[in-house]
Amino acid sequence: MTALLEVEGLNGWYGRAQALFGVGLSIAEGEVVALLGRNGAGKSTTFKGIAGLLDRRDGRIAFDGMDVSGLPTPALVRRGLAYVPEDRRIFADLTVEENLEVGRRPPRPGTTPWTPERLFALFPNLAEMRRRRGGAMSGGEQQMLSIARALMGNPRLVLLDEPSEGLAPKIVEDMALAILALKRDGLSILLSEQNLHFARLISDRAVVIDRGHIRLAGTIAEIAADPEACAAYLSV
Repeated sequence: MTALLEVEGLNGWYGRAQALFGVGLSIAEGEVVALLGRNGAGKSTTFKGIAGLLDRRDGRIAFDGMDVSGLPTPALVRRGLAYVPEDRRIFADLTVEENLEVGRRPPRPGTTPWTPERLFALFPNLAEMRRRRGGAMSGGEQQMLSIARALMGNPRLVLLDEPSEGLAPKIVEDMALAILALKRDGLSILLSEQNLHFARLISDRAVVIDRGHIRLAGTIAEIAADPEACAAYLSV
């Protein structure tokens, strides 16, 4: 498969402190790849490095065959990258519909554009609260809204940071079904997770990170079937 995103030798810093060390990964069109690791392993930092949100980074990042290593975040978004951060960052004073409008971008040629009604079909819970303010929603509802707002930008690749964290089991199940629907629609997704069970439900491949270094890579089944690796890098 042709890679949509290729990351090679990514180093990243917060101020003078280095947090990423030669990170490498790739994701193909229509693929779901999980970046697995404990809290503090470097998952969110990797996403920020890809999206151009660290104080400093170096290495090579290619998107759709073009070197985008030096591009700022807005330019990456225009090329089709979306980032859903762990803390969601919805607008608490805006309604669901207003939050979605904030994310709207023109559709890409030859694609079916995301609209509020299409998103309400994907996330039925949001359809029932389209006029509710973001600050009056539960954590799971806010997570759905954050993903829906990113989709309004009609991206080709979504960086989805810890989508299942802190959510009730039923919401986690709904989230998995939504991600699988997006995959069937051809969207590429790179998600970070601590929850191996959730990752197994939706991912094709997995990359394991620990202390800013990539430790393992393979199919999600291969990673899950390695008890030593799970104990070393994924157990609490």
